[in-house]
Amino acid sequence: MRHAVIMAGGSGTRLWPLSRADRPKQLLDVVSDGDGGAAHSLLAEAFTRLEAVLPAERIWVCTAARYGDQVRAALPRLRADRLVLEPVARDTANAVGLAAALVADVDPDAELAVVSADHVIRPVERFAAALTRAYDALAARPRSLVTLGIRPTAPATGFGYVQRGAATEVPGVAEAASFREKPDRATAEAYLASGEYLWNSGMFVWRARTVLDALADHLPESAAGLARVVAVPAGAARDAELAAVFPTLPKISVDYAVLEPAATEPGRVLVADLDVDWLDVGSWPALAATLETVGENAVRGLAVTLDSAGNIVFSDDPEHLVALVGVRDSVVVATRDVTMVCPVGDAERVKQLLGAVEERHGSRFS
Repeated sequence: MRHAVIMAGGSGTRLWPLSRADRPKQLLDVVSDGDGGAAHSLLAEAFTRLEAVLPAERIWVCTAARYGDQVRAALPRLRADRLVLEPVARDTANAVGLAAALVADVDPDAELAVVSADHVIRPVERFAAALTRAYDALAARPRSLVTLGIRPTAPATGFGYVQRGAATEVPGVAEAASFREKPDRATAEAYLASGEYLWNSGMFVWRARTVLDALADHLPESAAGLARVVAVPAGAARDAELAAVFPTLPKISVDYAVLEPAATEPGRVLVADLDVDWLDVGSWPALAATLETVGENAVRGLAVTLDSAGNIVFSDDPEHLVALVGVRDSVVVATRDVTMVCPVGDAERVKQLLGAVEERHGSRFS
C-alpha cells in the first residue's frame, strides 16, 4: 500500500527568535490560506496536503522525541502509532531509515513518500497529481527511487537541481540524468533557459524495503541497528531499544547514503515534475512571502510604518506594537523576550547570531 511520512524534526534556527528549540518553525502558526482564515502551522498544512492523496491512517510523522506532545496536539487526525520519535538527531539517513523500518514492520510491501514539514506547496490539486504520478512510476519500476522536482520559476542559486533524462512510461516522470549542487548565477540562468532542470525538493517516493536494502549495502551499521529496534515488539520495550541504539548510529544524510549510490545505476533514480507554487520556509525572507503586504512591507501582527519600505515585520504578541519610521530593507521581529533586527541581506546570518546569543546567555533565549 501507499504510505507517506512527514519529516518534521528540524529546529528552524534561521527563523529565530520566533522559532525556538522547544517550539520549532514547523509547529508555529505562521501560514494562512490567503482568504482571511486563521493562521496554521506548516506541519498541519503538510498533513492536510497529504490527505488529498492518502487516508490519515497511512500518514506518518517523524520528529524529535521532545516535540511529540506538540505534534499530537497539532495533528488530531494522526494515529498514535503513526508518530515516529527520534531520541536524538542522527541526520536524515537514520531518520528516513527509522521511518522506513517502522512502516515496513506493519506493511512489508509499503510504497513510501518522504515529504517535508516546512514547505508551502499550492495548489494542493497539482501536488496530489504529481505525487500520484510518482507512486505510479514506482509501481511500474519497483526498484526505482523517485524524487520530486519543482519546476523552477527563477535562476535560484540556493537550491540543488536535478536534470531530466529519458522519459518513462509514466507521463510527467523522467529518468534523472544528473544531480547538481547549488550553482552560481550564470549556471542557474543556463539551467532555467534549457528547460531540462528542476529544483531538487528533497522529497522522494520509494519502497520502504528499498531504503532499508540501500542502508544495508552502504550504511550497514545503521541497517543493523534499525533491524534490532523493529525486532522488538512495539511498545515500551521497543522504545527502550530505540533509545539505546539510535544515538550510536553514524550521522549521514540520506542523499549520501542512498541517493548518490543509486544514481550511479542508469535509470534507477527518476524525477517527477512538480509544477506548483513552492516555498521552502527556511528563512525570514522566505517566510515574508506568506505574510500580508502592508504598504511596501511584509507584516504579521500589530505594526505601524512611516516612510519605511522593503521590511519584514513580525510580532507574535497581539498587545505589542512594532513601529518603524524611515527604516529600509530590514527584518524586525518582536517576541515576548527577544527583539531581533537585521538587514534583509543578512537574514541568512540569523543562525550565526543565535550561536552568539547562546555563547553569551546559554540556552535561555534559544
